[in-house]
Amino acid sequence: MAKRVAIVGAGVSGLASIKCCLEEGLEPTCFERSDDLGGLWRFTEHVEEGRASLYKSVVSNSCKEMSCYSDFPFPEDYPNYVPNAQFLEYLKMYANHFNLLKCIQFKTKVCSVTKRPDFTVTGQWDVVTLREGRQESTVFDAVMVCTGLLTHPNLPLDSFPGINTFKGQYFHSRQYKHPDIFKDKRVLVIGAGNSGADIAVEASHVAKKIYLSLCLLRTQLKEYVINDELPGRIITGRVLIKPSVKEVKEDSVIFSGPPEEQPIDIIVFATGYTFAFPFLDETVVKVENDQASLYKYIFPAHLEKPTLAVIGLIGSLGSMIPTGETQARWAVRVLKGVNNLPPRSVMREEVNARKENKPTGFGLRYSKALQSDYIPYIDELLTYIDAKPNLFSLLLTDPRLALAVFFGPCTPYQFRLTGPGKWKGARNAILTQWDRTIKATKTRTVHESPFPFASLLTVFLVLLVAIFLFCL
Repeated sequence: MAKRVAIVGAGVSGLASIKCCLEEGLEPTCFERSDDLGGLWRFTEHVEEGRASLYKSVVSNSCKEMSCYSDFPFPEDYPNYVPNAQFLEYLKMYANHFNLLKCIQFKTKVCSVTKRPDFTVTGQWDVVTLREGRQESTVFDAVMVCTGLLTHPNLPLDSFPGINTFKGQYFHSRQYKHPDIFKDKRVLVIGAGNSGADIAVEASHVAKKIYLSLCLLRTQLKEYVINDELPGRIITGRVLIKPSVKEVKEDSVIFSGPPEEQPIDIIVFATGYTFAFPFLDETVVKVENDQASLYKYIFPAHLEKPTLAVIGLIGSLGSMIPTGETQARWAVRVLKGVNNLPPRSVMREEVNARKENKPTGFGLRYSKALQSDYIPYIDELLTYIDAKPNLFSLLLTDPRLALAVFFGPCTPYQFRLTGPGKWKGARNAILTQWDRTIKATKTRTVHESPFPFASLLTVFLVLLVAIFLFCL
């Protein structure tokens, strides 16, 4: 009899988890509280409780060849950086292609996930769900939590003296949808992460004044900011960089450093997210100081039976889709009993060592505490399931592919070249990845010259003339 697996959430990680369960012969049931799949990538005009929210203009910040599932490339005519509406279309294509919809129960809220009385023996869970006003309890052999990172906003109002006296409007960036709200207003955006930069740039086109305040522990912008327009808005004076806020008054703020007071109408807190599992008991996943005791960011280190996995709770320095998918591939094999985890004492030791490096300060809480390097982390997980490509072996058997892998970008298709879940289309996907990248930029027809060497001849003649003039 196949093991029954409950999956919470039908976003990018939830969809990958369903597929991985099906591939390993398990029986997944995915519970999605909203009426459609997509998670973060499904835009709605209003913020929905318990679901990630995005603004209308969001575009993926990693290119499509790096952001796809490892055995399902984006369509070649998609732009290299995909707008949220098209990203959602891609997720629906993925779900339809692999027949995942049959496993999803929409409009179903997970109320609680608790250990069965005989958990130490069976590892089973009681999952209580709510649908159309009716509660139902079901026994599952394993649970995969795929609720993501961007659901619970971090709103550190205690760090802003006087905020309760502010007569203007203030809200977390999670509430932001369109820039119209900023028209002819004096706006302060607190936090210079991706959302903060995006909102500041959009507001600068319609606002009277826009200030971007760096967090308490920062004196300058990050080394990288995922917004191409921000530098231009800064040097033209449309976005004014300010230090942290010292005090908030009724209609103004005072910045730290040399006293400076500026009138403000709207304050946007782009101060990041914390995370929580309201349907889980604290003894299942321990969350302390914005950190979860998860081995390899997946498995609770203290559970007697490794039958619960958290997928996608990681601030990967790369695309989330291949990271979450690789997590799911390993996790499902552990849940199935094919792969084993080390002793609990070893897992707890690693988790505690990671906690010692926890940073402080709002805006960086989840991203640093849960941050992991993209390629080393995925390589490690692939090693556990014997799916990491062997470049030396590849060089002997397929030199062309080996060179493309070694000198080209680390696209997710490489994760399907070997091992469990091997995809026969991986080789071709790697060898054609640049074609799909270029295809998206070919938006007009250019007629070739009837003289194929004309351009080269022109360059040669110009160089010849330049050399002749130089010798004179």
